[in-house]
Amino acid sequence: MAKRLIPTFNRVLVEKILPPSKTTAGILLPEKSTKLNSGRVVAVGPGARDREGKTIPVPFKEGDTVLLPEFGGSQVKLGEKEFHLYRDEDILGTLHE
Repeated sequence: MAKRLIPTFNRVLVEKILPPSKTTAGILLPEKSTKLNSGRVVAVGPGARDREGKTIPVPFKEGDTVLLPEFGGSQVKLGEKEFHLYRDEDILGTLHE
């Protein structure tokens, strides 16, 4: 069983951030909350290549919090954890506090 996945080309491995199911006071939240579909970047590929063979770097780095599309990406399961693999152009943006 693989322990680590290193993406190829312009792929980004993301662990989705699940919104909390209840508040600190114990109030249960509905499943369909208005939270953003976001995730944390776990691993990044080296980047795609242009026609001249130069590497185009991926604009994200490990640890970034990113905004994800509602659909898309490939689901990957490593051990007990579930990840999603996206192309860099599929990710909508980076989230900052």
